Amino acid sequence: MAVSYIPTYHNLSVTPQGLGTFKINYVEAGSPDLPTVLLLHGFPSSSTQFRDFIPLLSDDYHVFAPDLPGFGLTEPPKDLKYTFDNLAKAISAWLVALNVTSYAVYMFDYGAPVAQRLALENPEQVKAIITQNGNAYDIGFGHPFWSPIEALWQSNNSAEDREWLRDNYLTIAGTKMQYVTGVPKEDRALVNPAAWTTDYLMNVAGKENEEHQLDLFFDYRNNKVMYPKVHEYFRKSQVPLLAVWGKNDPVFEHAEAYKQDLPNAEVRLLDTGHFALETKRWEIARIMVDFLKKVEF
Repeated sequence: MAVSYIPTYHNLSVTPQGLGTFKINYVEAGSPDLPTVLLLHGFPSSSTQFRDFIPLLSDDYHVFAPDLPGFGLTEPPKDLKYTFDNLAKAISAWLVALNVTSYAVYMFDYGAPVAQRLALENPEQVKAIITQNGNAYDIGFGHPFWSPIEALWQSNNSAEDREWLRDNYLTIAGTKMQYVTGVPKEDRALVNPAAWTTDYLMNVAGKENEEHQLDLFFDYRNNKVMYPKVHEYFRKSQVPLLAVWGKNDPVFEHAEAYKQDLPNAEVRLLDTGHFALETKRWEIARIMVDFLKKVEF
């Protein structure tokens, strides 16, 4: 007899207009009769970052977790221009192919600008947002982590700035930093070294991966340009939003900023870093399920 919470693994070909064909790799778990939750991963990971989180949700929800193009096992077109617009177009086409028209979205890091584009495209489909260290405000860029990326924007994608980022951020040390910085010493043993090693080998290492990631670093400036539209969406929709945040994050800060446009947003700060699921997934799952019980799907 099948057990609904056991994850299954799939790929689905989609062809967004003008972009060619993607084979989207994704994880699915939970009964299709349950409300849908979409999990969108961040840099430099893939759906594997949810490997231990999905079983905590899938008794109560129908869970989907795709690999964004350029990450994991998703196969993008060979000539894809790596922008967040194009990542979102691919995921939008994948949702259409799956006939997913009502869902809550968990957005982390790079998953946030993708989820924001999905919400702007079809606001009626997004029933709730859970943002876990996923930014939507200029104030969130306060950490020094962003200075070399902002230099890339200011130099209009100069070769010199790309090389600096390649040598300093696109390394296994740079990948590990995102996992362990801000994690209290007593919790460090909960962070699986295979997680950052797998992320590095699959999504960062190698010339082709490096170029894709540098292109996305450069394109991130366009997410900031989009923020006023996102804030307007928040104000008009008053979409239920939970910000559950690793408060020691070396990348993004100021989870409370969401309350500027969503005064009823729930904000929970946890004593961990950027990849909060590594050490706080049980607590995050409890908080998230309690929050979603109040949402009308």
